Amino acid sequence: MQEDDNQIIVPPSFTALFADARGRLRESADVVRQHYELCEDLASHLVAHAQTLYHVQAPSEAEILRRIHAGLCTTESGVSRLEATWVVRRLAELLVWPCPLLTSETDPSSAC
Repeated sequence: MQEDDNQIIVPPSFTALFADARGRLRESADVVRQHYELCEDLASHLVAHAQTLYHVQAPSEAEILRRIHAGLCTTESGVSRLEATWVVRRLAELLVWPCPLLTSETDPSSAC
């Protein structure tokens, strides 16, 4: 998804969060782009936090990602459950860590 006046390319993995069964966006391209920018920035900012947790508390990479996911799934985080899962997957990618199965992926009705 890219428009002439904006050079930010929103990846298909993110646009899928806002698409219906036929692949049509349920929100405007601008809204999707704004959410993407927020989520990408959030994932980038969480890199240092996750690395600090890994070196200080020494839990597993998977446990750190699960804890961050649980925090992002709260209503106070400002992101949806689907966005929280995308952020953690992106965070795992940036850290070059394997991404564990997250709660919302095993139980779609869960709050995360």
